[in-house]
Amino acid sequence: MHSLRSFLRFGVVAVCLLTVSAIFAQAPKPEKGGEKKKDASLAPVEDVAGLPRVLLIGDSISMGYTIPTRDLLKGVANVHRIPVNGNSSDVGLKSLTNWLATDGADKKWDVIHFNWGLHDLKHWKDGKLDPTGPQVNPVEQYEKNLHEIVEQLKKTGAKLIFATTTPVPEGTVGRVAKDEVAYNEAALRVMKSEGVAVDDLHALAESKLAEIQLSKNVHFSGPGYKVLAAQVAASIKSALGK
Repeated sequence: MHSLRSFLRFGVVAVCLLTVSAIFAQAPKPEKGGEKKKDASLAPVEDVAGLPRVLLIGDSISMGYTIPTRDLLKGVANVHRIPVNGNSSDVGLKSLTNWLATDGADKKWDVIHFNWGLHDLKHWKDGKLDPTGPQVNPVEQYEKNLHEIVEQLKKTGAKLIFATTTPVPEGTVGRVAKDEVAYNEAALRVMKSEGVAVDDLHALAESKLAEIQLSKNVHFSGPGYKVLAAQVAASIKSALGK
């Protein structure tokens, strides 16, 4: 009888251990580092002494051309960017003070290359892209926001370059194809009145869409971002008188 009780106790313990082991085996393993790796374009860079300082402001399109632009301007300028996706123009207005801050008076911005648009014209509802939702910023509000943004940027004393918003293709979820045209028209009115230079990335991309843009997507291929970067770098060199 004693042997039977011991056997039963052993059996219960064994079943419990197997159950616990199974639970742990089924539990999802956390990613290495505990979170998704941060986009390399958002990493801070160290200045090379004696070179002018450039700041890129924009959304994920600008994130895509940040590193190739930096490579093209190596030895010409220190190319920084804001440490996040710039999102919509209303977000920009709230964030500019932090984004424009430098580590000291000797670290002024010489050129600021900036864009907003794709996140303004998107249709957004319940925290996600949704064609039944309203646009984040109707074009009239977008134009007003850009005026205020340019006023703040001018206070830095930097030479300013506005990049037009790249094309929205057919079939893109949460955005309507060609909506960027009206937004660019509004932006160009602002830049003309404010005397701000324009880097027409929209015209560049539109002429090569089949080659450089992803299907039914506002984003670009790796080679596509390099095409954009070449024009971005050229516009910055021009502003620097290089």
